[in-house]
Amino acid sequence: MAELITASGSRPQRASAQYLRHKAQLHRALIARLEADNLSIDDWSEARLRQWIAQQTQTLVARERLAVNASELRQLGEDILHELVGFGPLQPLIEDPEIDDIVVNGPRSVFVERRGRLEEAATQFVDDDHVLRIIRRILAPIGRRIDESTPMVDARLPDGSRVNAVIAPVALDGPSLSVRKFRAQPLTAQELVRNGAMSQELADYLREQVQARASIVVVGGTGTGKTTVLNMLSRWIAEAERIITIEDAAELRLEHPHVVRLETRPPNLEGAGEISARDLVRNALRMRPDRIVLGEVRSHEVLDMLQAMNTGHEGSMTTLHANSPRDAIHRLELLAGFAGFAGDTANLHRQIASAVDLLVHLQRFADGRRRLGGVSRVELDGERIALREIFSLDADGVQTQDQRA
Repeated sequence: MAELITASGSRPQRASAQYLRHKAQLHRALIARLEADNLSIDDWSEARLRQWIAQQTQTLVARERLAVNASELRQLGEDILHELVGFGPLQPLIEDPEIDDIVVNGPRSVFVERRGRLEEAATQFVDDDHVLRIIRRILAPIGRRIDESTPMVDARLPDGSRVNAVIAPVALDGPSLSVRKFRAQPLTAQELVRNGAMSQELADYLREQVQARASIVVVGGTGTGKTTVLNMLSRWIAEAERIITIEDAAELRLEHPHVVRLETRPPNLEGAGEISARDLVRNALRMRPDRIVLGEVRSHEVLDMLQAMNTGHEGSMTTLHANSPRDAIHRLELLAGFAGFAGDTANLHRQIASAVDLLVHLQRFADGRRRLGGVSRVELDGERIALREIFSLDADGVQTQDQRA
């Protein structure tokens, strides 16, 4: 088998081409056997299914006289189990708690992220059709489809992990798949402090602000941990309050007794039936919320979210893609313009400053570490928005607090 050096310095073994051919051959044979005997494995226990696969695999290997040793025979049984009832080669990666992201660039190119660093994995698919089959298995339970007329799709796994798939004609080198894994238990403030993502003083300050109903926008680039921080902040909302969450793909896990979760819906094949985040924000205002938690503001919903924060829903929260707090203000202005804001800049600045109290900035460093880079209070200076840093990172990456805060 060909060896592969990963970013972490380990040397995982990639499956040989012969092994992949054997696996594909056995998988087809087992599917044919299930269809011929009219068997349904849906109600089988895992133990019964494993036993059946082991028996059938041994029989087929002996009959076809395949060059497979005992170790490969056991691995074949495990791999075929994943093919039948899991997500094929991705299943071990999905089950690995140390992996945060999985990206498939083609059947022979799979990368994973561990501790903030991307490294190439030994995982392989047989061919493009194999990748496409796994993509369609992911989409089947939620009634989504992917084909030439709809070559891009967002979906999620049963555990809430977010999936994006792109196929031809958009993807020129074959099907591409990315999986943003979802932690079963969201990180707590204590864990983030222990991991060095923030100081105890910053955690205490944020808890006080959430309990005081400050409206918060969590700001950062892709993969900086915005959803993780949003989950953390939500833990400090009083149990007596009613929360409405709005997301494109449900990722938030609010451990709160009174939560209503809403999710957007894309248009159908006829281009009808779309339910946007803006539609859901407007509807949420009629659902007697104390706070609205919007997974991400990225389009026309920005105006409705700002108005909600200004009209009795203080303490609402959202995230925003931006590289800095100042860039976040510029992006809010840009999104408001796209949403059709008809007033002048001074009025928009007043609207933003009145709605948003704090910007929590997240950073991701070259070594993969994620940290809360700072907290800024949004204020109005004449007709312009001023940002006053409450917490910031110094040159050594240490969080410091403005003593005037």
